[in-house]
Formats: sequence, structure tokens, C-alpha cells
Amino acid sequence: MPFVQVHIANEIEREKEKSPEFEKAWDESREEYRLIGEMIHIRKQKKMTQSKLAEITGNKQQVISRIEKKENNPSLRMFCNILNALGYELHIVKKTNG
Repeated sequence: MPFVQVHIANEIEREKEKSPEFEKAWDESREEYRLIGEMIHIRKQKKMTQSKLAEITGNKQQVISRIEKKENNPSLRMFCNILNALGYELHIVKKTNG
């Protein structure tokens, strides 16, 4: 059976057009993924392993791995604890476009 080439961005746009619920869920998840991506970037920039971050935060390495692979959504408390261990903190700012 031959492989079929799929353009993910096109498929997502099609689904967003068909379903307002999908569009809302997709848009909300983007910010979550962005924040986790920033956390990963900071950890790697500091040359800190998942194991070391887990040790500092009192978690298991597997927990950090699952968060980074987006298999598990951390609570706000856990996310802030991880950021704190990396020397960062979370701030809320008013959107400029709304």
C-alpha cells in the first residue's frame, strides 16, 4: 500500500473551518504548547538534563519527559515550580490586540 502525503496545516485549517469547537480547542492548545516549548528551550539552554530538573523539583524524570512530549499537562503549580527551578517565573500581561 503506497503512502499518501498529508499536509497537516491544510488538514487543520479544514477542520477549523468545519468545527468551531475544534478551532477553539486548537487555538487554546497553541499557547499551552508554546509555553512548554519555552520551558524546554530554557532547560536546554541551561544545559540541564530532565533528570536534574526532576531532582530539583521533586519529580521523576519520566514526569518531566511526559510534560515535554506533551503527553501530560502539568498543573499550574507544577509548571511554576519547574520554571522556578530554571530561574524563571510566570507573569500575566494584558493582550495588546484585544
